[in-house]
Amino acid sequence: MQEQEQPKLKDLLEFPCSFTYKVMGENKPELADRVVEVVQRHAPGDYTPKVTPSSKGTYSAVSINITATNIEQVETLYKELGDIDIVRVVL
Repeated sequence: MQEQEQPKLKDLLEFPCSFTYKVMGENKPELADRVVEVVQRHAPGDYTPKVTPSSKGTYSAVSINITATNIEQVETLYKELGDIDIVRVVL
């Protein structure tokens, strides 16, 4: 029996499309600004990220929505957002 291959992200999206990143990181005031700074490099625009602190206040989730134009842009942003030193995970 052959395993069914999972569809790749690039096969599920039609560009341009709305794409939301959820960035979990340390609850520091600069987290949202640093996320926006990285996004601006690859998808310039006017962003108002939504910041939600964790219940204990140790971490924050920053949700930011972009208009993605290609899969390379989406993948680059995942990598660069993940490279921010106070970021723990990017969903």
